[in-house]
Amino acid sequence: MKIVKNLFIGCILLVTTNSFSQSFFKNIGERLYFGVKAGANYSDFTNAGFDTEGLTGFHAGALVGYKFNDHFAVQEEFLYSTQGAKIKGGLMDGEDIKLSYVTVPILLKYKTDFGLYLEAGPQIGILVDEDFTGLGINSGTKFAEKIDGGVAAGIGYQFQNGLGIGARYYLSLTDVSKVKTAGFNTDFQNNTAQVSLFYIF
Repeated sequence: MKIVKNLFIGCILLVTTNSFSQSFFKNIGERLYFGVKAGANYSDFTNAGFDTEGLTGFHAGALVGYKFNDHFAVQEEFLYSTQGAKIKGGLMDGEDIKLSYVTVPILLKYKTDFGLYLEAGPQIGILVDEDFTGLGINSGTKFAEKIDGGVAAGIGYQFQNGLGIGARYYLSLTDVSKVKTAGFNTDFQNNTAQVSLFYIF
């Protein structure tokens, strides 16, 4: 009888655990979402020791999010983003400082019942390419730091079919470059305005 009782209890635990597991993973699956996005950048430098003007670029990549409920979600993106600025005045007037990053923003989103949303959170960027040899930088010497970090905030609208549009501003809290050269302050930061189209599957 004891063996039968133990088998009976084991069966009940197995069924209960299996039902809980199915319910748990189904719940996660329903809350997870994936998508793609792309758009335009307008970037410049903050606190540069020389005159600059904005540079146009683009961003594109994928996103994944988790919905806590109908209003709040956390969203992580993996984007290729071209940034930088154009130098104004001096011997390098008109020369572009072009920097390409893989950026990873992690944003808390609040979405209203009619599709409008707000978002904010930290962002990290990993430099993958640079195109600039000015300021007396020797060939082979890197101008930009490998890691760029800051904060991002935005607003947008998502339609019921998953298509959406958004605007975001990113402000770096780390210096773009540590290169020191006479007459120039290179301890400046990235700032980027973005307009995006996205689609949530």
